Amino acid sequence: MKKFFSLLLAFMLALPLFANEGMWLPLLLNRNFAEMQKLGLQLTPEELYSVNNSSLKDAIVSFGGFCTGEIISPNGLILTNHHCGYSSIQSHSSVENDYLSDGFWAHSYSEEKPNEGLFVRFLVRMEDVSERVNTELTAEMTESERDAKIAEISKQIADEAATEENGYEANVKSFYHGNEFYLFVYERYNDVRLVGAPPSSIGKFGGDTDNWMWPRHTGDFSLFRVYTAPDGSPADYSEENIPMKPKHYLPVSLDGVKEGDFTMIFGYPGSTDRYLSSYGVKQAIDKYNPTVVKIRDRKLEIMKKYMDADPATRIAYSSKYAQTSNYWKYYIGQTEQLKNNKVWAKKRVIEDDFSKWVSADPARQKKYGETLNLLEDAYQASDKYVVGNVYVLEAGLLGSDLTLFAFRFDRLMQGAFATREQMEQKLDEAENDEERKQIKEEFEGRVNAIMANLNAQVEEHFAGYNKDMDRERFAALFQMYYDNVPKDQQPEFFRIVEDKYDGNFYEFAEKVYDDSFLASKEEVLEYLEKPKEKTLKKDYAAMAGRQLYNMYRNSAEAHAETDAKMEKGYRLLTAGLRAMNPDHNYSPDANSTMRMTYGTVGSYYPRDGVFYNYYTTAEGILQKENEDDMEFVVPSQLISKIEEGNYGRYANSEGELPVCFISNNDITGGNSGSPVINGKGELIGCAFDGNWEAMSGDIFFEKNLQRTISVDARYILFVIDKYAGAKNLVDEMTLVKSDEAPVVEKDMPREAQEVMN
Repeated sequence: MKKFFSLLLAFMLALPLFANEGMWLPLLLNRNFAEMQKLGLQLTPEELYSVNNSSLKDAIVSFGGFCTGEIISPNGLILTNHHCGYSSIQSHSSVENDYLSDGFWAHSYSEEKPNEGLFVRFLVRMEDVSERVNTELTAEMTESERDAKIAEISKQIADEAATEENGYEANVKSFYHGNEFYLFVYERYNDVRLVGAPPSSIGKFGGDTDNWMWPRHTGDFSLFRVYTAPDGSPADYSEENIPMKPKHYLPVSLDGVKEGDFTMIFGYPGSTDRYLSSYGVKQAIDKYNPTVVKIRDRKLEIMKKYMDADPATRIAYSSKYAQTSNYWKYYIGQTEQLKNNKVWAKKRVIEDDFSKWVSADPARQKKYGETLNLLEDAYQASDKYVVGNVYVLEAGLLGSDLTLFAFRFDRLMQGAFATREQMEQKLDEAENDEERKQIKEEFEGRVNAIMANLNAQVEEHFAGYNKDMDRERFAALFQMYYDNVPKDQQPEFFRIVEDKYDGNFYEFAEKVYDDSFLASKEEVLEYLEKPKEKTLKKDYAAMAGRQLYNMYRNSAEAHAETDAKMEKGYRLLTAGLRAMNPDHNYSPDANSTMRMTYGTVGSYYPRDGVFYNYYTTAEGILQKENEDDMEFVVPSQLISKIEEGNYGRYANSEGELPVCFISNNDITGGNSGSPVINGKGELIGCAFDGNWEAMSGDIFFEKNLQRTISVDARYILFVIDKYAGAKNLVDEMTLVKSDEAPVVEKDMPREAQEVMN
């Protein structure tokens, strides 16, 4: 019986991919087009992706480099997730104007709020450059030689595509673990303004409790706008800038969804690891994931204590807390589902089949014979230091604000000191006063740029800074590091703590935060007036940041051989699997490049005897409402609107207000804010999460369980229109219903223009 099920599993794994699995490059959608048409796509390939004509890809943006957004009006209006806009909303919030708690809505262009550092990028084109790169690579190259050659050619290709004349950005990305290469060309816009956001009681409804869970009732959306120079070109923020006139924007459907409806999602998924070996799965379960969770557990506990005690601290640290907690729960869920879904066993089946295939042919043995041995050896070696590496980052460099600030400050100051030293040397070598003048101007310009960067970082670091909370994080997390990592993987300053403080990091923290000039804004600014290298070198905080970074960098150098084995092993495994199954349309792992995934709306059975419907309604918000639990507080105004039940054109055919729905699209982090689009190219929702039962999906796609959770477009419109009274924003969208003409034409109505101007 066991043998039968093993054979059955192997047979199932060898079948072609189901339509809902895979994050596909829009350039290559012809490989999937027939399947997409069967599921309900009504557009042509040219309408999905085109370089020469307007297409869906022109409405999709990489939002800040960490999320996805979509243009939903002819005036550059962007829809993305509330959690994607969270740091922007937080940056504009204060105790007096708490937009996180109360929400924010602009009723005119002049009320929209600029965001320093926030940008969006539009994909101009992508191109397969695999042949050009691979012809420069040889089997005799070491992995480091291979990487250097790839970097050299990639830079050359990118430089050819992005010139000073066109103003584009470009990069070449590796696919299938270094077997294929694609060029991506982008146009970047730096003036992105906050337009609207519901209160967190809507945008984060359910909090950590509901995160990664279904059923869901979260209105996870926010609105921004792209601005351009008056001539339509990208420009930094200026009062003279105008709302963008995009090449394409998405009409918003009022039809909603039903079971089996076609869905596609465009976006910028961050990373998946679908080719991960069984050795990698075991390391994730046993070492990496639980270490991240353990450290973040303590970090979140400390942050919450101080945030609950002070409204200003809550606002200042809300974004950092949300970022920390999101992947804290992710790794809890991933570990649980790697076990529940028996992913290690599934990987072993694949590897056993691969070994048999390789062994059956001498040519394959020569080409792929070392593959699994390379991976096994690499993971055995890395098992000894993976926990230490997690502590370097999670408890060290990223553990406290002071450590990270000290590291950055030290690096910039060392650059300033080195630049001054170079200037003095050049001045000594100069032959005349004119040459000395030019040297001085050049090098002082560099130093001034560094100092300006330093001053900006000082302002950012100390804005809302809670020194007491940071000191406790510093002490607690370094104590964990000291107690849980072998001494030969600890930074040198830990020996100072042993010798002078008996290994008590709480006492050491008191000393650091009392004596380090980096723990005080006033003292940092005073230091910058007359910086001395000796003072910085002796500072304990700077010492900690410096040593932790050196450990991180040195670990990569010390374990270069192990990393090379792993890199080569995965390159061979990926190439071998594709050669073994030539009819199998393998999708490349996500790597923050534009992808399209397609599937259908669908309910599912998460476990025996339990059924989850494909959508939720506003009634569920009232059922979850709990005024004693901050995660489930519902604004009184929203309660009244739901109790009235007058949802107007945003109701479904049953008179319900749909809130969220699920589909079997394949997404991951970075897809947050991605548009969910129907077969006609219309927006039906905004993707924001995955489901708990399939949290192993980044490593192995669970075709029967995996779901994307999206907020329904009709709930988004209801909140904007009926709850917030920001009808001006709805008026600039093109709303469509299958049995009606478009509600709004592409040009904004005169009355809406008057409101917005």
